[in-house]
Amino acid sequence: MEEELIFLNALNRISFLGPVRIAALLERFGSSREAWKASPGAIAGIAELKGYAGRLTEERRRIDPLKEWQRLQELQISCVPYRSPEYPLLLKEISQPPPLLYCRGPRLRNDAPAVAIVGSRRCTFYGKEVAHRLAGELAGAGLTVVSGMALGIDTAAHEGVLERSGATVAVLGCSVERCYPPGNRSLMERLIKEGAVISEFPLDTKPLPHHFPQRNRIISGLSLGTIVVEASEKSGALITAYCAVEQNRDVFAVPGNIGSPYSRGCHRLLKEGAILVETAADILEELGVAAPGGAAAAEAAAAKEKRTASLDQSEKALLELIPYQPQHIDEIIRRSGEGAASAGANLLSLELKGLIRQLPGKYFVRS
Repeated sequence: MEEELIFLNALNRISFLGPVRIAALLERFGSSREAWKASPGAIAGIAELKGYAGRLTEERRRIDPLKEWQRLQELQISCVPYRSPEYPLLLKEISQPPPLLYCRGPRLRNDAPAVAIVGSRRCTFYGKEVAHRLAGELAGAGLTVVSGMALGIDTAAHEGVLERSGATVAVLGCSVERCYPPGNRSLMERLIKEGAVISEFPLDTKPLPHHFPQRNRIISGLSLGTIVVEASEKSGALITAYCAVEQNRDVFAVPGNIGSPYSRGCHRLLKEGAILVETAADILEELGVAAPGGAAAAEAAAAKEKRTASLDQSEKALLELIPYQPQHIDEIIRRSGEGAASAGANLLSLELKGLIRQLPGKYFVRS
């Protein structure tokens, strides 16, 4: 198996060999080793490589398979080939599956039910909160959450899972020794420790624009369904959703503010037949996945209702003024008509009871 991986990685490093051409080589020669050592004449006889035999031979001369394999070992990057029993089963079903996956982290499983959560890099507080909450609840139900580690919705989804100690997988549009975006370095380190970071791209691959539509088919391909939380009309998240449609997987969309440009992509998907999502239960029901801990969730909801019922009149009045979008303390005090000291005491009481949350900058939001 190691020899097969050594030469498969070498083939994957040849610039113009994608899934189709590598599959053709393996079918013709039976193994990556024989494909790597094949003569130009034998390669020329493969329809998918017509006119490329000379170029393949030239690029082969510049690659040392064993040296490239040693680099992977030094970086502690594991390789999962298509023919391995560890290769994700759902990904095998798509058109042109990657011949090789590069992986960092312990949580890539071949049989775990997974869903994708994707959306815009530029998003609203509402979008981040929804992605974070849905991801955490789905992880709590035993699903793996797949996303792309981009800023915005992707990051919120990964973080929502990690806070629940669930399983989450990030699919990169570059090689796995690189961090993109650079600002997500700490998230990537945590994913490598507690989840998984994967890519079909070999070492030294930069995050070029055309790589991201290509990786999106893997995000949807790993998943039973793709959930789009917020997306503009030209968002890459819509590419992932349409990949899911082509793969005969479910597409879910979260409705948003009709005036927000970040909701237009989701509303377009809903018009085209995507499944509307309000809660994680909508997704679990559609996928036919039973949510463990249903009784515990019901108890938590009842406890929250009990805490709300126990509020005194001034606390109840103040709670009604606090929306599900962040609002600054000065605005809350102004609308309450109370003094700053009285309103501050009530805000603290509501926060301690878990009914509101304080955000940076003295903003508050309903829980």
